Amino acid sequence: MDTSDPDIEFDGSGQCNHCRTAETKRASRLATHTDGDFQIDRLVDRIKAAGKGRAYDCVIGVSGGVDSTYVAYIVRKYGLRALAVHFDNGWNSELAVQNIERALRALDIPLHTHVVDWEEFRDLQLAFLKASVPDAEVPTDHAIGALLYRMAAKYGVRYIMSGTNVNTESILPLSWTWYVSDWKYIKAIHRIFGTRPLRTYPSAGLFRYVFDTLVRRIRSVSILNSVPYDKVAAVGVLERELGWRNYGGKHHESIYTRFFQSYILPVKFGIDKRRAHLSSLIVSGQSTREQALSELSEPIADPKLIAEDRVYVAKKFGLTEREFDALMELPPRSVRDYPNDAKTYARMRKVIRVAQNAGLLPRQIGM
Repeated sequence: MDTSDPDIEFDGSGQCNHCRTAETKRASRLATHTDGDFQIDRLVDRIKAAGKGRAYDCVIGVSGGVDSTYVAYIVRKYGLRALAVHFDNGWNSELAVQNIERALRALDIPLHTHVVDWEEFRDLQLAFLKASVPDAEVPTDHAIGALLYRMAAKYGVRYIMSGTNVNTESILPLSWTWYVSDWKYIKAIHRIFGTRPLRTYPSAGLFRYVFDTLVRRIRSVSILNSVPYDKVAAVGVLERELGWRNYGGKHHESIYTRFFQSYILPVKFGIDKRRAHLSSLIVSGQSTREQALSELSEPIADPKLIAEDRVYVAKKFGLTEREFDALMELPPRSVRDYPNDAKTYARMRKVIRVAQNAGLLPRQIGM
């Protein structure tokens, strides 16, 4: 990590606040999750008991990427009856679709796909580009989360199996992204820059999240924190057993995400997300600093592919080259420039910590 995160802080030994936070997360995980079968067996037994008499034990989100596919593999390995949910926002690569189909067929897991209205979602994504913020992937991530909770509520399922984990995702600055559940922020940007009503877009505000968590007692469980998770080893398992094929960089199963992380973020905002992804692997012992620096010295993506994606993305958005360039030339802004729920998040985190310390809420609930 470096000062491309404006909020970074280094101590006297040169260690940054992100490493300290990541190590705290890992220590907390090790204190509450062991890598032995006993712990995961207890979790699985609890999920099966909650799903008794229902069509499914849990809901999982699938994108065709490593983490979500490995969640599907682990869920099936432990005999859980899962419903796979996919949010189709119009940007799936052909390989991502093939990976989803191959994996779920091999694992015999049913799939529900929500196809958002393209003109509607296009308008929302363009609104974020016009807002000139570095977290323009928030609309997709918010919809995925809202959809998972919606499907869990529909089928009376109490557990959502998440692919987030401390081994590969312990570091990501808030200055580069934002809380994906902040519906107030999304609505504000769409109200200012959007032109179409959001009718098919899955959404959920903070209080819907609280209702689903406290009343419906739906839990999002980071199951990859409960098993040994080495990304290279996981890729090998998926390739051998499920016919999964590697697509390159993290989250590059989406054409838009690939282009956004390979071109818009570094060119306009000076952000190379590989720094956070590789730093997470260093902290978890899955990479050395020297290996990570060597990878960073390589181009972020094939220049030819970036050029092709640039043409494709502009055309899909209905933009001329000049119109796309105009968006790139807008002064960079941040979440702080728009209405958001940051203060509400801070208050709710305090309440959650107090409730957890009093034993009124489980430790898995976080914000």
